[in-house]
Amino acid sequence: MKQINIQENLRKKFIKKGVKMIAPETVFFSKDTVIGKNVSIEPYVVIGKKVKIYNNVIIHSFSHLEDTKIENNVRVGPYARLRPGTVLKLGSRVGNFVEVKKSTIGKGSKVNHLSYLGDSHLGKKVNIGAGTITCNYDGIKKNKTNIKDNVFVGSNSSLVAPVTLNENSIIGAGSVITKNVSRKSLALTRSTQAEVKNYNRKK
Repeated sequence: MKQINIQENLRKKFIKKGVKMIAPETVFFSKDTVIGKNVSIEPYVVIGKKVKIYNNVIIHSFSHLEDTKIENNVRVGPYARLRPGTVLKLGSRVGNFVEVKKSTIGKGSKVNHLSYLGDSHLGKKVNIGAGTITCNYDGIKKNKTNIKDNVFVGSNSSLVAPVTLNENSIIGAGSVITKNVSRKSLALTRSTQAEVKNYNRKK
């Protein structure tokens, strides 16, 4: 009962401060949550400890945030998980089914679909394609992925840390990147497609 009353009081506090909530009874805050101006939070959002949300932010439904800083004009979710050490810079976007841990997403950068970024630093205007993951754990330690400004990572790519993708580089879809990529270059690791004509399946 005490926990219910705490949540009711927190919801009332944020509503008074101007936070827009469609179904406030489904949104959960922590005592130390900080929220700025013109923020919208959709239903079924859980905000854990040490979360700071700046101005003009939208948190879409079914997102879970903890120990995260969200700067101005950012959109999160739906179904996003922001784990401890996440920083979302001005105008960035973390979309549906994206998990971010101990990483900075730079100004205007986008991670829109089905991706995992851990122990990473993204510069400005980076695009992360759907299904991209950082392979940050080698079984012993966590390794860093550094993605610099204006990098485009194609869908379904694996970035094996430690690795750096330099400015204005492009990663072709379906690549497994194990070495640093030079600026203004295209990196591909993709086997040649084979086709067997008139193939009959075994019965």
